[in-house]
Amino acid sequence: MTPEQILEQPARVLSQSQRERYFTEGFLVLEKIIPDDWLARLRAATEELVERSRAVTGNDEVWDLEPGHSAEAPRLRRVSKPVEQHPDFWAYVSESFLPDLVADLVGPDVKFHHSKLNFKWARGGTEVKWHQDIPFWPHTNYSPLTVGNYLYDCGPEQGPVGFIPGSHEGEIHDHYDETREWVGCLSEEAEAGIDTSRAVYAVAPAGSITLHNCRTIHGSQPNRTDLGRPLLLYTLSSADAFPYTVNPIRSRYDQAIVRGQPARLAHHDPRPCPLPPDWSGGYSSIFALQQREGRKAAAMMG
Repeated sequence: MTPEQILEQPARVLSQSQRERYFTEGFLVLEKIIPDDWLARLRAATEELVERSRAVTGNDEVWDLEPGHSAEAPRLRRVSKPVEQHPDFWAYVSESFLPDLVADLVGPDVKFHHSKLNFKWARGGTEVKWHQDIPFWPHTNYSPLTVGNYLYDCGPEQGPVGFIPGSHEGEIHDHYDETREWVGCLSEEAEAGIDTSRAVYAVAPAGSITLHNCRTIHGSQPNRTDLGRPLLLYTLSSADAFPYTVNPIRSRYDQAIVRGQPARLAHHDPRPCPLPPDWSGGYSSIFALQQREGRKAAAMMG
């Protein structure tokens, strides 16, 4: 569906002005929208995974650890596929208000692509450099969006996500370096052409949600405080968006319809999209890729 067709559909959660702002700016920040009962369940599930990480000694397709991680002092960067690690993570994206919220921005038929639980650990949680999402997993159209769920307060020094307003209407940048190595972020040349002073940083309390389009340029700084913060992320799309490439964080719920009906026709956006490397052999993480942690390992995925 086109944005115009989506806006003709009755809203379920958002106001019409919020929907229009999303299509104009490429993102939304919704404060304190997660119900308290869901927030408590998601926090408990996250704490359970942190406890489980104490027994993890190296990175794999689920666990991505910061340097210095130990059983006594866990330091996580990411848990991939949390929907497979605890049932409440899948229940939230399939049974709560969340699919209705996404339907207001992609249309009534909503499809799941992947999930991840990113962390900004206290005192040095890794930065995420400026990038766009869609080059990691190109689709037939640009409906895919990512929902960020704030399980705890996120202040300005904790590395909140920053979005460049309107950047989803611009070009899709190359995420390779000068040697054609995939690095998962904009080149220095491309970044120099972007006015990052316009970035809107999503400082928000616990229970808030961010939504950003797959073309929107975004990134975050390190966490410089004594308070760590997790960010629960889901990527969903209209049902008529189909991936061109291997899902780099594929779970058993890949392509599951969480609202509405499966599509009978694919919607193709004529605007081109650069292709990523072949992820069929696995993926490390955006953190490992951007930090150049072992080129061989980074060729896997994250």
